[in-house]
Amino acid sequence: MEHIRLLRPYIKQFFQRADIFLLVICTVCSIFGILMIDKAVVGMVNGGWNMSAPSKYIAVQVFSMFLGIGAFILFTIIDADILGSQWKLLCAVNVLLLVALVIFGQDDGTGNKAWIRFAGIGIQPAEVIKVLYIIVAAKQMTYIKEHEDIDGFMSVVAMVGHFVIVFGLIIVVSSDLGSGTVIMLIFLTMFFILGVRLYWFALGGAAVAAAVPLLWNYFLKDYQKKRLIAPYDPSIDPDGWGITWQTTQSKLTLASGRLTGVDEGHRTTVFTGKHTDFIFSVVGENLGMIGCIAVVILLSVIIIHIVRVGLRSGRLYDMLICMGVASAMAFQTFINIGMCIGITPVIGITLPFFSYGGSSMVTMYAAMGLISGVKYKLKPEHFSLIY
Repeated sequence: MEHIRLLRPYIKQFFQRADIFLLVICTVCSIFGILMIDKAVVGMVNGGWNMSAPSKYIAVQVFSMFLGIGAFILFTIIDADILGSQWKLLCAVNVLLLVALVIFGQDDGTGNKAWIRFAGIGIQPAEVIKVLYIIVAAKQMTYIKEHEDIDGFMSVVAMVGHFVIVFGLIIVVSSDLGSGTVIMLIFLTMFFILGVRLYWFALGGAAVAAAVPLLWNYFLKDYQKKRLIAPYDPSIDPDGWGITWQTTQSKLTLASGRLTGVDEGHRTTVFTGKHTDFIFSVVGENLGMIGCIAVVILLSVIIIHIVRVGLRSGRLYDMLICMGVASAMAFQTFINIGMCIGITPVIGITLPFFSYGGSSMVTMYAAMGLISGVKYKLKPEHFSLIY
């Protein structure tokens, strides 16, 4: 009892200064997702797929949610400045994760060597790398802004070089085009927020255009090429039974839900990935368009809230972290939903807080903890950029 009494002021301080609203809305999304994962795995079992012990998936997701809440609390309390000051250690962790993928990495059924599995526990290093990249990139960009010319050639080379190394290693080591794409979009957002002149974006666009033939011919595999162009070229899979099979089934699933969803006995579409990358189609099937709109609203509220925290932080480093996390959330949401409705390629991107996956769940909560940590800091109100 004495220990509880001593901890009470710290607990009170946490609830007063931490971003409890963000924690609540993320938890609501997680519980919503768990309910939909239950519908998805039960449906796959009933449909004949080999999904032993559906309760295992729910147990893993619930455990990951509580582990994630712990990560949220930890990253709220630990000042992001402390993490940024340890950028060398964070870079070393990223390298070790990629080396571990080379040695122990396993194919998750998508052609990507993206998982490390021990004793039945799977870890997706790319999810951790995304969060660590945001911290290190924010530290690097802030240093350059404060000590150098952000539009100087060497400054731009340093920032772009950091991104290229992380992006290139993810693509080469794991062939994980989805995670690589998110890293690229995070970098572009933070680069823009930093205030780099637009002519560097034009030069970068020209460089990318020049490099596309090289990437297409020598780095991308045939199945990746087909996935990238399938949404825009019906001739790739005219019958919908090949590379676009999951997307075709996802659209049928979404359409079957109509406005309010269908009863359990009337569900007809069963396909792999419903509980992971295509959880949004499960929402549409069970809750219809109303459920889909609710998901979009919940995730939009989180993204807008993160942006607002960043704008109110009054510090470039904190704002870059917030914008990096917000961009990751926004792009993953857009690409994942686009995959489900057939307007973006199927590149293995989860829907934040909704898709099945312990690594994704825990790292997203950790990222939200970084945002809460920005709000947790004590600072004069006149430092805010908006009121």
